[in-house]
Amino acid sequence: MEIIRLLLVDDQRLMRDGLRTLLELESDFEVVGEAENGAQALESYRQLTPDVILMDIRMPQMDGVEATRRLREIDPEARVIILTTFDDNEYVFEGLRAGALGYLLKDVSSDELADAIRKVAAGGSMIEPSVARKVIAEFARLAPPTPQATQELIEPLSEREIEILTLVSRGLTNKEIATKLYLAEGTVKNYVTSILQKIGARDRTQAALRARELGLLP
Repeated sequence: MEIIRLLLVDDQRLMRDGLRTLLELESDFEVVGEAENGAQALESYRQLTPDVILMDIRMPQMDGVEATRRLREIDPEARVIILTTFDDNEYVFEGLRAGALGYLLKDVSSDELADAIRKVAAGGSMIEPSVARKVIAEFARLAPPTPQATQELIEPLSEREIEILTLVSRGLTNKEIATKLYLAEGTVKNYVTSILQKIGARDRTQAALRARELGLLP
């Protein structure tokens, strides 16, 4: 079993202590360091080279956005998940532009946080559904869909796949989609995997953006 080494960055010690306790319940996680601001995070990263950094947004001396930006300059492969109470558009877009691979709110469940860490450690990305909707809406505003682009798909999506892709683009989880469409959650997961392969997307957020580019959304 490969251990995922974590760096916790938050100006509230109670939050760091809680995260450490929670995360170390997972057999494949190891918290190797903590930092209470962005400046400390940069120094800790140089010394510890963790696999994933959990980064707060609002901190003294250097905030999480600037720290993420500098971390990515130091190491383009640095994997940052922003974990915050704020889902304001400004924070969302600045954080993602800085190079964060994940953006989660602090009310996320322990299972969802663990899944996000594993996904980001493996090179993927994970964005809170409510945050993903903001990102998709902004891309939709900047880049209207082009229906003729559907011809770019080598293998077209079925009606059911388009239906599921539409719900994915609205930020619904597999479980929520399964409930809505009266399907098994495993069946929805298989559909999502197929959809990602067909449209050439790495994750759900990219799938929603790609679908809009291809004119697949109603």
